[in-house]
Amino acid sequence: MTQTEQFTEPAVRSRPHRWPPGDGVGVFHDVRLAVARPEHRRGGSLEARLTERYLAALGAAEAGGQPPECWRPLFQYRRHPGVRPVQFALAGLHAHIAHDLTLAVVDTCRTRDCEPAALEGEFERVGDLLTLLEERIHDELLPDPDLLRIADPLTHLVSSWSLERAREAAWSAARVLRQLHGSPALAEEFRQRTDAGAGLVVRFLLTPAAGARTPMWLPAQSSGSSTGAISS
Repeated sequence: MTQTEQFTEPAVRSRPHRWPPGDGVGVFHDVRLAVARPEHRRGGSLEARLTERYLAALGAAEAGGQPPECWRPLFQYRRHPGVRPVQFALAGLHAHIAHDLTLAVVDTCRTRDCEPAALEGEFERVGDLLTLLEERIHDELLPDPDLLRIADPLTHLVSSWSLERAREAAWSAARVLRQLHGSPALAEEFRQRTDAGAGLVVRFLLTPAAGARTPMWLPAQSSGSSTGAISS
């Protein structure tokens, strides 16, 4: 059985990929599938819970519901002609880290009755997976460097995002959320603000190319505080 088959059984197989070529959601889904590992099938692992969070967002959107705020821009802009495939993939990756990974850590801590420090080893292994995902995005979706000028907006956009900063922010947010488990109202407020902040970064990553027209069907943008993944 291939890695792709292992990732698609059983959860993803129930959501067959019927997206047309160039669909932004499909772009991220394809690269996420390509780096999936057998370990995710262990139900209690951090990687399994990370996958479950992504599938929950995907399922909510496909059912006509509302996915987490950080995922909404990807679904809203998925057919925008001015957004490049590499932007869709990085936007999905940021939502996957800033939201899904943060909550996956909290979910795992709650289930095991432990603190985030006990998951550092697993967190690093998941980080290795995410690094592979980023490398695949750059190798397969980023235009030939020889074709990109240093002043090209896409060059600036892609280089402004940092996987390491996104991971660090997710880890910090998870630690705070875990500390707030005794104060449900505060924990929920922090979770919502983290989700909204991640959504702002996702919208930034999906900035259409200069001169591209914004389709009339795109809804208005929401507001929120950003999370630390944009390099200065």
